[in-house]
Amino acid sequence: GIEFIDSYVFNKVEDIRFNSTVGRYVGYTEHGVKNAEAWNSDAGFLGQEQAELERVCKTGAAIDYSNILDKT
Repeated sequence: GIEFIDSYVFNKVEDIRFNSTVGRYVGYTEHGVKNAEAWNSDAGFLGQEQAELERVCKTGAAIDYSNILDKT
């Protein structure tokens, strides 16, 4: 399967991450945990990340798979 990860870094420390396998944001700092709670309760934020999974990962995977088939 395809996993999409969107990390937010502040001062070289990962603060928060969206992981498509988990389907929600996970905070790694006190600030990140607070934001994760807020963002996970906002369907708009979650919808944007799911749209990125479709736009970036699945489209790219289909193109890569097509290119592999063309070369075999």
